[in-house]
Amino acid sequence: MRALQKSVFAVAVAAVLGVAQVAYACTGIMLAGSDGSVVRARTMEWGAFDIEGAISIVPPGYEMSSIMPDGSTGASWTVQYGFVGATGLGRLLTTDGVNTAGLSSGIFYLPGFAEYPEFDPALADQSLSPTDFVNYVLANFATVEEVRSAMEDLRIVNVVEPSLGFAAPVHYFVADPTGERLVIEVVDQEVHLHEAPLGVITNAPSYDWHMTNLRNYLNLSATELPQRTVAETDFSPLGSGSGMIGLPGDFTPPSRFVRAVAFSQSARQTTGGYDTVREAFRILDNFNVPAHGVTHNADDHGGLVLSSTQFTSAVDMGARQFFYHTQHNRRVRMVDLNDVDFDALGGEPVTRMMDQERVEDIETLTFGN
Repeated sequence: MRALQKSVFAVAVAAVLGVAQVAYACTGIMLAGSDGSVVRARTMEWGAFDIEGAISIVPPGYEMSSIMPDGSTGASWTVQYGFVGATGLGRLLTTDGVNTAGLSSGIFYLPGFAEYPEFDPALADQSLSPTDFVNYVLANFATVEEVRSAMEDLRIVNVVEPSLGFAAPVHYFVADPTGERLVIEVVDQEVHLHEAPLGVITNAPSYDWHMTNLRNYLNLSATELPQRTVAETDFSPLGSGSGMIGLPGDFTPPSRFVRAVAFSQSARQTTGGYDTVREAFRILDNFNVPAHGVTHNADDHGGLVLSSTQFTSAVDMGARQFFYHTQHNRRVRMVDLNDVDFDALGGEPVTRMMDQERVEDIETLTFGN
């Protein structure tokens, strides 16, 4: 009987880990430039299927709402701050974005830990589905403090995401141009707010666990280990990087969290603006997940033959600029909210695919012509 219980437990654990492996493996970081600018950046891994990444502009005045499990309307809101977001699945499912106030927010997978309360019709006007939360935040708030205050009344409830067949198990990162940041989780049907002082986020387990786990890596340093003499024999490091010996290199969320902290905390000092964005992209290159890198079954990658990292994005919150590149085209593209003529949108969102053509933008150099 004990062996059977262990077997059932192993299967259950494998199922949870399997969802995490072939689904989101997203990694988020924050960097600050010497001019005071703040950049939040992230990878978007989804190995289960093509999310058909797009860029959407949502204008002020647009009416939005969240649909509840019984088909009724939950929270409804009018967009106060126009925003740009990375969306997918052919609808306004915003996974990451920034609004005209500079507030930025993103969604990250949290399988096995996110658990939402059931919908209560008496609290419909306070209720959001998990995948509507980023839209609500970007549309309504200018600062992290405003979001923090709003969480006293908001309810993120158990609403099935059609593309998954169950409620999306996620947590959220919110940041503003001052550098304030907040991780929001719903665990055991209760909202938990984490200050996120290091500006890093990955996936499961819950955020407080990741912060505790960092204590196992206090030895990591960007400083080289010194030469040591043992038994009258001198030993020196074999090469650069000896201070990072012990840095975990696998794709699991705990290991990525540790690496993201190590790389972001040891990043070069940037001047701000695109220099900081560029450094964020450079760091996040270390977290690209190959399509076959997290599953033994070649059919589990949903046709994503290039990468499970479908796009990487960065937000310069002070400048209100959203940058990204994709697995199909590494050229960096940017949307500047300062240049968006919201009045010309006719009060409706506008969406474009991230890649107009899924081909690499390659410059050919010629010689002897």
